[in-house]
Amino acid sequence: MLRSMTGFGSATEEIDGARYTVELRGVNSKYFKAQVRVPDDLLALESEIESSLSRRIGRGSLTATVRHFASATEGGVTVNTEAMSRIVSALNSAVPLEPQGMPEASRYRIDLAKLLDVPGVLVHEPVEALVERARPAVLQVIGSACDALIAMREREGEHLCADLEGLLESIGTRLAIIAERAPLVVEHYQERLRQRMTTLLEEVGASVQSEDLLKEVAVYAERTDISEEVVRLGGHLEQFGQLIGASSSEPIGRTLDFLAQEMLREANTIASKSADSETSRNVVEIKGLIDRIKEQSANAE
Repeated sequence: MLRSMTGFGSATEEIDGARYTVELRGVNSKYFKAQVRVPDDLLALESEIESSLSRRIGRGSLTATVRHFASATEGGVTVNTEAMSRIVSALNSAVPLEPQGMPEASRYRIDLAKLLDVPGVLVHEPVEALVERARPAVLQVIGSACDALIAMREREGEHLCADLEGLLESIGTRLAIIAERAPLVVEHYQERLRQRMTTLLEEVGASVQSEDLLKEVAVYAERTDISEEVVRLGGHLEQFGQLIGASSSEPIGRTLDFLAQEMLREANTIASKSADSETSRNVVEIKGLIDRIKEQSANAE
């Protein structure tokens, strides 16, 4: 199935209380290229994310944005209650006793926010542990986002395929006209040549020799023979149509681009061999249609 390289896909899932969001944006590119944006804590997963994308996406430039929202219990930070208790005990020992009768709770107040700034009170979870916990969740959401991106690319590919099929049909119609007209071109040349030679030879009292005429016509027919080019161009059209209509999910964009180049080469050869104005006009139209095919093929995966 033909896929476009442009598309967007996103997925959000909550796994073990944490929320993971992935956005994928695809645009045209000759080869596969991925730009991965992840939170600093998950930078270790960047290469795995790119590998996961390359297994699903064959061609195009992708921008992958990964966001991670930790749960209330997952924050990656814990309070060292033992260290906090020691600090409070040390403060109790350091503060002088108030006069008797004074409630103990009013002796002083501890600012918990400032207490958390004391080194050792807050213990941060090692990055390695966070990465290991997040790895399966991130790759799972990447897969869901790829599914959404591929679905959109396939929808775009359907429109692209319809347009390409219309262009192929138009080229085929004009190529059939050229093939049908090719023998007539030689016949018209033979008749024009006969008339010209007859007029010239009548002035000197001579007659046209059929052998000389046939020899000249044969040379012209050989020089302007476009049968091979017509067959090859028709074969390229057929192969192109088979590729865009196939059900395979393999990338075909570069093959389509190559075939379009070959189509243009055959059309140029036909144009250089033909001296017929009607054929030349049809070749010009074919070349214009091939240019449109090249533009559309550049967007095919």
